Parts: sequence; structure tokens; C-alpha cells
Amino acid sequence: MEIWPAIDLRRGRCVRLQQGDYDRETVFGDDPAAIAKQWVDAGAKRLHLVDLDAARGDDPSQNLAAVRSIIESIDVPCQLGGGVRDEDTIETLLALGLARLVVGSAALKQPAWFAEMCDAHPGKLAAGIDARNGMVATDGWLETSSTPAITLAQDLRARTQNIAAVIYTDIAKDGMLQGPNLEGLIEMANATDIPLVASGGVTTMADVQALVDAEMPAAIIGRALYDGHLDLAAVLELAND
Repeated sequence: MEIWPAIDLRRGRCVRLQQGDYDRETVFGDDPAAIAKQWVDAGAKRLHLVDLDAARGDDPSQNLAAVRSIIESIDVPCQLGGGVRDEDTIETLLALGLARLVVGSAALKQPAWFAEMCDAHPGKLAAGIDARNGMVATDGWLETSSTPAITLAQDLRARTQNIAAVIYTDIAKDGMLQGPNLEGLIEMANATDIPLVASGGVTTMADVQALVDAEMPAAIIGRALYDGHLDLAAVLELAND
């Protein structure tokens, strides 16, 4: 199972939010590149970056500088999500050297466009499907749609074979250190043949083992690494990443 340590960026700093709430923010560092290097030195083979400002339409300039610094300071693939909603943004971000982009709100609101972009950039775009009570949440998790998460995944697969992955996040679990929604993840994994990246709530080695046992292709881990609940080297060994 692939392990993607998360680096969430807001105003150029590394932070974590609880359940996507911008008012429940913890700052973990002012130098995201140093944190990226820390995870890579611990054995990480890939990183998951999130532009929290772009996700809700705020100025992403400080975060873009941080992303550029991260890419320049390490030599592992990085994927970025948050605010990827148009072709110009896709072109700009891929030109920075990012290996993959995560498209969230636009994949729900413009599925035909998203499929077109996947076909134009095979293997470079993943769908970020964030769910609240099984329904897709959008716009930095500020809005909840009437579309079931599984329905969206199935629709996207029907439109394109070039989608790289689905990053599936249960908002109720994200940043809460309460374990992942394993039942929901398994249901999503069985819904399509798109590689699934589990996100949200991974807190203990038992959680990691449960995901391995469920044959999840990949998992993103955030707050548990920062709070010391999980040791990245041990996680990587267990996941055999």
C-alpha cells in the first residue's frame, strides 16, 4: 500500500484543519519544504500537498511559493489538490513539476470537462471525492451536494479511462484522529476499478493494518504523523511501501 504523508498549506505555512473547518486550524510549521524533507528523510516515496487557500477561492500565491520550494528541495513525486478548477491552473501546476493534480469541485460540477482534461493529461489527474454522510462536498468542504460519492466515481469512470485515481475523504473523520471510515472506503473501492487513495482518520497502526487487510492501494496520512500518534518509518514498513 502506498503511503502519502500530507502537507496542508495555508498562507504559506503547514497546517491541519479539523473536519475541514478553517476556524479549527493547527499550525505545524512555517517552512513546508523542511517538513517535506523530514518526511522524505523518514522514507516517504511520495507526498500529498493541499492548497487550502485555493480550495476556497482565497489568494494561493504564498502556497504556490511553498509548493515550488518543496518540489525543488526533494526528489519524490508530489500531488497537489485544492483550487484546481480550470485548464490554465492545470497547465501552470503541472509545469511546476507536480506529478499529479487532484480535482475536486470541478469534477462534480463539470464532469465532461474533467474527463476531457484527464484524456489530455493521462495519468496526471485524480478526482478528489470528499464526502459528508456519503454525499459529495465541494468548495473547500463548505457546500454539500445531492450527489452520492459512489455515483460520481462511477460516472467519471464511464467518461474516461485516463483518470489516475480517486482520493476519497470522509470529512467526519478528517483530522479527528478517530480512525478511517473503513466500510465506506471498501464500498467505494468496490464501486469502480479506479485506484483508490484512502484519506481521513488514519490514526493507529491498527488503522494502517486494516487498510492493508482491505487491500487499499494507497492511503494519505496527515495529523497522526504530526501529532506523533504514528511513526512514518513504522507505517511504511507495515504498508510495505
